[in-house]
Amino acid sequence: MRDELLGRTPADYDVATSAKPDDVRELFGRRRTLAVGAAFGVITVVGRRGAGHVEVTTFRTDAAYTDGRHPAGVRFSTPQEDAQRRDFTINGLFFDPLAGKVHDYVGGQADLEKGVVRAIGVASQRFAEDHLRMLRAIRFTAGFGFALEAETRAAVERMAPRVTGVSPERIAAELRLMVARRGRAAALQLLLDTGLAAEILPEVAMPKGLPVARDRWRLAASVVAAIDEPALPAALATLVDVAGGQHAAVPDAAFHRRPRRATIATICSRLRLSNDETTTADWLLAAVRRLEALAAPAGVAAAAWSDLQPWLADPRGRELADLLRARADNGLETAETAAWVTAQLERPQDELDPPPLLSGHELMAVGVAKGREIGRWLAAIRCRQLDGELASKEDAIAWVMHQSRL
Repeated sequence: MRDELLGRTPADYDVATSAKPDDVRELFGRRRTLAVGAAFGVITVVGRRGAGHVEVTTFRTDAAYTDGRHPAGVRFSTPQEDAQRRDFTINGLFFDPLAGKVHDYVGGQADLEKGVVRAIGVASQRFAEDHLRMLRAIRFTAGFGFALEAETRAAVERMAPRVTGVSPERIAAELRLMVARRGRAAALQLLLDTGLAAEILPEVAMPKGLPVARDRWRLAASVVAAIDEPALPAALATLVDVAGGQHAAVPDAAFHRRPRRATIATICSRLRLSNDETTTADWLLAAVRRLEALAAPAGVAAAAWSDLQPWLADPRGRELADLLRARADNGLETAETAAWVTAQLERPQDELDPPPLLSGHELMAVGVAKGREIGRWLAAIRCRQLDGELASKEDAIAWVMHQSRL
């Protein structure tokens, strides 16, 4: 209902009803329903292939929360009572599709009109029930371009340390949503200002009282905002490189003494990111640092192609180009470097990443001993091939035989 009132296309639909879980299963059939959340009044209705699923929740009132996420039990109730258990007023609206009427028991429509994210009831109680709601408050506030209501914000700031009790997977999921959507710079800034960043990203969220620290975080947020197709790995690589970079004003901060790639590994491990996300974050950080070194002092185009090609021919090359452009937009990279890298990615594949001139078996056939020597020779041949010194298999064999006197 919230998205439709804002004139947006809803990403999904949740159904609330007075029907009990058994009634829902009887209506849709047990083969088309999942009762995983039945204890909390939630039945998942399985749609046709490709249509997705819909959660159907019985109106309920929750008992006390004992683990920072789940109520100890539920009691089926009325729509008015059900609305009171939800997180924010803008999420507490019901729409009756038959009557075409919005039911608002919590003042959600007024807050939508004013552009305010406000906890329903007592904010501290809502956050005590589920600590993840503090991150959701940030995401909704930034994503909609709203303001975080004063008492709700005060509760977030006061209770921020409790967010560490949320599972890493749920924290990571919220971060993915924050950085992938508009308002991501505002989201990152709110994470810092409310103290949540220091709890979930302590390696890069510097002390709030240091102006330099705040400036570097703000710059990192601006870079993330400028990425065309943002994802969590690129955002984390940027935060580690920019916000967590060394600075003389904070020489004693422990995270400044750690290598950047060790820092990114620690963050990804704690958030339990996938192997793909972890390797991408590490690779992007390493690529940015390497290209920066290769660009000095004469510009990246003057560097040896054999040094550049492994980075540009990588499947993640376009993510790197996107990140370099975002960095250039914020003065962290030359526009020439970003433009040059982007241009190289337009080269034909067989030119950008030509097939090797020789295989290991072909090297052994001319007398090179198998083992590590093979790898060293292949690497040396590849560098000379990329730099235009060797153009054919025959050239490569002749060079190996001359160098090794086979």
